[in-house]
Amino acid sequence: MAEPTGGLELGHVAALLGAAVVAVPLFRRLKLGSVLGYLAAGLAIGPFGVGLFREPETILHVAEFGVVIFLFIIGLEMRPSRLWGLRREIFGLGAAQVAAASLLLTLTGMAAGLSVPVAFIVASGFVLSSTAVIMQMLDERGELASPGGQRAVSILLLEDLAIVPLLAVVAVLASAMGLAGEAGPPLWRTLGLAAGAVVLVFVSGRYLMNPVFRILARYGGREVMTAAALLVVVGAAWLMNLGGLSMAMGAFLAGVLLSESSFRHQLEADVEPFRAILLGLFFLSVGMSLDLGVVLADWQVIVGGVIAFMAVKAVAIYGVARLFRAREREAVERAVLFAQGGEFAFVLYAAALSAGLFDARIAASATAIVILSMVLTPLTALAVGRLMPAETIDPDAADGVDRARDLRERVLIIGFGRFAQVVSQPLLARDVDVSIIDLDVEMIQAAGDFGFKVYYGDGARLDVLRASGAGEAETILVCVDRPEVADRIVELVKAEFPLTKLFVRAFDRGHAIRLVQAGVEFQIRETFESALVFSRGVLLDLGFSHDQVDETLAEVRRRDEERFTLQLAEGDITAGRHLMRGNIATTRPEPWVRPRREGRALNEEAAEALAGDDEREKAGV
Repeated sequence: MAEPTGGLELGHVAALLGAAVVAVPLFRRLKLGSVLGYLAAGLAIGPFGVGLFREPETILHVAEFGVVIFLFIIGLEMRPSRLWGLRREIFGLGAAQVAAASLLLTLTGMAAGLSVPVAFIVASGFVLSSTAVIMQMLDERGELASPGGQRAVSILLLEDLAIVPLLAVVAVLASAMGLAGEAGPPLWRTLGLAAGAVVLVFVSGRYLMNPVFRILARYGGREVMTAAALLVVVGAAWLMNLGGLSMAMGAFLAGVLLSESSFRHQLEADVEPFRAILLGLFFLSVGMSLDLGVVLADWQVIVGGVIAFMAVKAVAIYGVARLFRAREREAVERAVLFAQGGEFAFVLYAAALSAGLFDARIAASATAIVILSMVLTPLTALAVGRLMPAETIDPDAADGVDRARDLRERVLIIGFGRFAQVVSQPLLARDVDVSIIDLDVEMIQAAGDFGFKVYYGDGARLDVLRASGAGEAETILVCVDRPEVADRIVELVKAEFPLTKLFVRAFDRGHAIRLVQAGVEFQIRETFESALVFSRGVLLDLGFSHDQVDETLAEVRRRDEERFTLQLAEGDITAGRHLMRGNIATTRPEPWVRPRREGRALNEEAAEALAGDDEREKAGV
C-alpha cells in the first residue's frame, strides 16, 4: 500500500481509478447509484479510511473542473431561447426556494444556540444544493430534459448566482462586527467585475468562437480541437472566477452561447470524457473530505444538524413547490433531491472562517454536516422513490377522458401509440367505423386535440373488452407496445370471442412466431416494412434502377418468408440462418489450376442465365 502523502503519485492515481472501478459497478448493481459509490470509495481510501491521501482538498480543487465541464455540456443543450423561456423558474421559483429555505434554516440555527450572523451564514451555505450530485442523479435517471429536470436546472442556476451576494454579505458582516482585517474591495467594484466577466464571455462566444473553430478545423488537428474545447471551458470558468462568480456559471454561460454553433456536437464529444472522469474524481474527493474525527467528537451535534437541516430544508422546498403548483410527486422528489448542502458551502464557510465569523470548530462541524447530507441524498432519494406509489392520473377526474362502455363499432383498436395512429388513417379515409381504447390518460387528452376520441380502458381485461364491443366488432387491431400484453389480449379474444378477427402488431420475430401459433389472422413486425422502405431509398440514392431495387426487395421478402416458415416448422429461432446475408467477406471458390481460356456458354439460354446471375450479384441479391 502506498504511503500517505500530500502529493499525487502513480500509485495514488491507480488507487483512485481502482476504487472507482470497484465501487461504482457494485453500488449500481445494488441500485444505489454511482454517486454514492464514488462517495463511499472516497471515504474508504481517504485520510479517515485506509489513509492513502492526507490532503483531499488538493484533489478536490482539480476535480471541481468535472462540475465545470458538466455545466458546460448542459449549457450546450440549452439554447438562449430555451433559457429565456425558463426565466420565471430561475428568478421566480429559484429565488423563492432560496429565500424560504434560508429563513427557516437561519431560525433553526438560532434555535440551536448560534448567533444570528453565524446561523445565517451556516444556513446560506446549506441552502446552496450540490450541483454535481443533483445533475448526476438526474442524468442517470434520464430526467435532465424533462420539464421537472429543467426546473431543477433553473433552481441550481439561481443558487450559483446567489454565491456572489452571499460572499459580499460575509465581508459586510465581518466589517460591521469589527472582525475584518484588511478591507475588501468595495461592492461596486465586485459587481462591475462580475458584469464585465459576463459581457466578455458573451462577446467572445457570440463573435469569436465560430471563426476560431473554423480555422482550427481547417488547419489544426483533432487534438488541437480537443485542446480548444477545453480552453473554452476553462477560459470561461476562469473569467467568471476573476469576476467573483462561480466557475460553473461561467462554463454554463459559455455552453449556452455555443449551443447554436455548428461545432456544438464536436465540442460536446471532445469534453465528455474529461467530464466523466473529473466528476467521478470530484465525488471521490468529497468522500475523502469527511472528517470522521470531527463527526465522532461532536456526533450528537452533527447528526442532529444533518437531520434538522435536511428536514427543514425539505419542508421549505416542498412548500415552495406546491405554492408554484407543482404536482405532489414532483414536489416530494424535488424536496428530497435538494435537501442537501453543496460544494459552494465549502467556499462560503472558508470565507467566513478567514473573516473571523466562524471559529475552527463551527467551520469543521458545518462542513461535516454538508458532506454527510451529500452522502445521504442518494439513499433518501432511493428510499422515497420506493415508498412512493407510481404517479397516476385518475381517468375519472381528467378532462376529456371517458371510460370505454357500450362501444359497437366495426373495428376496435387497442393501444393508440405512434403505430396505431398511422394504422388508423387509411381506415378513417374509407369511413370505417372504429373504436379506440388506451390506458395513457395524457395521450388520450393529447389525441383529443387532434380530433380523435380515445376511450380509457385496459384491453387485457375481459370486462373492458366486453364494454369496448369486442364481441360485436368484425376485427380487433392489437397495437400495444408490450408483447406480453399483446399475448394476453390475443389469448382472451381467442377464448371469449373466437369469431372476431385479430390483426396484431408484433414486437420482434419471436413474438411474430408466437402470434402465428396463437392463430391470429395477420401479424407484422412493427419495423419490418418501414426498414424495407428505408433501404429502398438508400439503394435508389446509390444509383440502382427502380426495377433493380424492386427485384432486390422482393427477393429479401421471399427469403424472410422462407426463413420464417422454417422457424415455425422447426420451432427454432436460429433456423434458416443460411437465408440471411451477412457483411463478412467470403472468398469465392477458385480452381486449383486456372484454365487457359475463359468458359463460354453452350447456348443462348445459358448465356442469359449467367448474365442474370451477374446482375443479381451486382445488386446484392
